[in-house]
Amino acid sequence: MPAWRSYGVAKCLAHGRYQRCEGQRLLNLFAAKKRNHGAAEWMSMHETTQSSPLRQTLASDSRARGIIGCASSHDYKSSSDPMLKHPRHFYYVPMLLWGLALIVCVPSQATNDAKVNHNLPPVFAQALKKAGVPENAVAVDIRRVLSGETLVAHNNQAIFRPASIMKLVTTQAALELLGPTHRWITRVYTDGVQRGDVLQGDLIVEGSGDPRFAYEDLWRLLRQLRATGIREIRGALVIDRSLFQRLPDDTPSFDGQANRAYNALPDALLLDAKALQVKLTAETGNARAQFSIEPPMADFVVEPPALGQGECGDLRTILKPELNGRTLRFGGSYPVSCGQKVLSLHLHTLNHVQYFDAVFRLLWSEIGGTINGPTRESRVPASAKEILQWQSVTLSQSIRDINKYSNNVMARNLLLSLVAERAGIPATATAASTKVLGWLSSSGIDATGMVLENGSGLSKEERISTLTLARLLQRAWQTSTMPEFMASLPLAGVDGTMSRRLSDRAVKANAHIKTGSLVDVMSIAGYVTTKSGKRVVVVCMVNHPNAGAMRQGFDQLLQWAYDNGD
Repeated sequence: MPAWRSYGVAKCLAHGRYQRCEGQRLLNLFAAKKRNHGAAEWMSMHETTQSSPLRQTLASDSRARGIIGCASSHDYKSSSDPMLKHPRHFYYVPMLLWGLALIVCVPSQATNDAKVNHNLPPVFAQALKKAGVPENAVAVDIRRVLSGETLVAHNNQAIFRPASIMKLVTTQAALELLGPTHRWITRVYTDGVQRGDVLQGDLIVEGSGDPRFAYEDLWRLLRQLRATGIREIRGALVIDRSLFQRLPDDTPSFDGQANRAYNALPDALLLDAKALQVKLTAETGNARAQFSIEPPMADFVVEPPALGQGECGDLRTILKPELNGRTLRFGGSYPVSCGQKVLSLHLHTLNHVQYFDAVFRLLWSEIGGTINGPTRESRVPASAKEILQWQSVTLSQSIRDINKYSNNVMARNLLLSLVAERAGIPATATAASTKVLGWLSSSGIDATGMVLENGSGLSKEERISTLTLARLLQRAWQTSTMPEFMASLPLAGVDGTMSRRLSDRAVKANAHIKTGSLVDVMSIAGYVTTKSGKRVVVVCMVNHPNAGAMRQGFDQLLQWAYDNGD
């Protein structure tokens, strides 16, 4: 209840929107002035309160409902009041009332909360009802970016599972802690002697945690290696992955679907997110589909699927891919109606070392190189000599892939990079999470109840409130890295995970929104530019078995923010 609706000045002062000690100080001061009845003392008191920090704060808000209404909330006409027993003091009653009204009844900035719409927008409430989702299973926070004025707050302090919108925490933390121009440096060493075009010794590759290291980058790196004159490596390929704490190769996947690309694990020498892109083409006259794979790999066998008839649906369901070691088979046929399609797989039957080895050896042979020794894992020895460096793209470029396309393993690598130190203790997700929580606290963002497990949202443990995330988005807008952060978010109806949404609505191209979804979670978070050009933060999470039915409801909420956020 707003302060001015309470009956009694003492209650109004003790409303809790400002410090109790300041309210008590003012009460004591008023009592003293009533006893002394001096006009000079009253004016002195009035000047003191006018210049006090509390008075300045109160006066900053123009939404007071009226001085008279608040002043009349207390009856000063009681015959027991000593001020009324002396005629000359009656003159000061209106002045006292006026002073009390100014000091007490002009609402503080926090009074905005009294005007917050704790009810959900009708169109969104209807969508919840239609989807069979109760209102206690949803949290919403919509606020103005600049002033922080809250427009809608529903369960905004409740702790929910966020899904992929948790990547916003990871990417903004990285922008502030590492800087938008941060680059990862993959180093190459030799441990031996080069005679002519032969390296008598080992070639060592040290991983930097680069979340976006692609096979094209490795190809360019190997071209530079050939340019040093090395053609034949008469030693081992040594891989140093010590920057990050290594997860066991048999770590269970998040949802039991190990061949889904999003289940790849982070690694200090992450290459192409350990994914395999299989391009399939149906050509008339062939019994089997034509195929190509990316990245190309040595000693990897693909048995293409037979061509079949029928409609082209979900490739994973139709083809039933089966990975076994270095072999890919298909349990279903490829419909001719599919034409050309790409199937993305997580190559979970190879660990990170085996995957890197298979890609390295094929690319090295394609540019005329040979290697005679095995591949093993070890730290860079003290005797090694650095001969090459590969610099990644900037952090600001990497987070576009993370946020626009919701890349989980890249987000996990990025989180670990926050605490990674060469030749130091291997980075862990626990240490990185602690650092992010400390950064939030030092930034003045209350993260009570927040749980950050891996930074991607692909987690059964991660939790956050819409209030915390909304305040993070406000902060992101006010930092110097705002352009980089904004550019990483999907644009409604244009690109990323929002490319096919809201294309026929007025909010198209006016909302930068990160999406998230799990089996029982759906979420959105980002910025909407309203029809008048103002910007608002929108954060919404649904945790319920029917969350998947809320996609249209989220779109309606974004349109509502566009129409009503002014």
